[in-house]
Amino acid sequence: MASTPHTHSPKPAASGHAPYTRVKDFLKSGLASGHWVPGDQMPSEAELVQQFAVSRMTVGRALRELQAEGLVTRVQGVGSFAAHLSRVSSTLTIRDLHDEIVARGHQHQATVVFAKKEKATAELAAQLGVPARSAVFHSLIVHSENGVPLQCEDRYVNPACAPDYLAVDFQTITPTQYLLGVAPLWEAQYSIEAAAPTAQEAQLLGIGVQDPCLIVVRRTINRGVPITLARLVHPGTHYQISGAFKP
Repeated sequence: MASTPHTHSPKPAASGHAPYTRVKDFLKSGLASGHWVPGDQMPSEAELVQQFAVSRMTVGRALRELQAEGLVTRVQGVGSFAAHLSRVSSTLTIRDLHDEIVARGHQHQATVVFAKKEKATAELAAQLGVPARSAVFHSLIVHSENGVPLQCEDRYVNPACAPDYLAVDFQTITPTQYLLGVAPLWEAQYSIEAAAPTAQEAQLLGIGVQDPCLIVVRRTINRGVPITLARLVHPGTHYQISGAFKP
């Protein structure tokens, strides 16, 4: 059931901002002012779509970012609620590299090494939940910041989840941006290690084969169906993990 307002309603953010930012700032303002207190149900996606005249995908992005920041909790089929801020936890969130680079005021470039259809090996087929030797999509992309290679993204995609994947221009939209729009994830599985790159990865990143890298292997799933399996390789000199805490 929707909550009763506790203070004056928050005001919509200025229209000059990106659509998802306007929605996010509106909700964040209401949380900060106490309009919604911990446990209160917040406006539904449909209400926000109508209020801001934006797409459901735009509203979903705003809510996902608030959830990642620990400000809201989302219950499938029920709605979004103001979070109880009494817990401190370490979380891994899926953020788009393009957005991070642009937020720093820098320029993102993507070099598509290839994007093609392949036959899945037995091991890959098991990871993507498809029959062995069936067709899967495979892309290899190098992401750079102001011309400096920052990430080598080696990704396999289940065609059933994103049938138009190979038609996308990945120089204008990243695979992460595209896949979050067409196949929103419900679950993500990670492994993270410090290791040397492969010879191909070292060449693409402009580093030595013995240079340390942070390697993230990530599998995402929607309603029990695997979407994608990605190997993300970052030069150790260009990667850091940071965070902040407020009691």
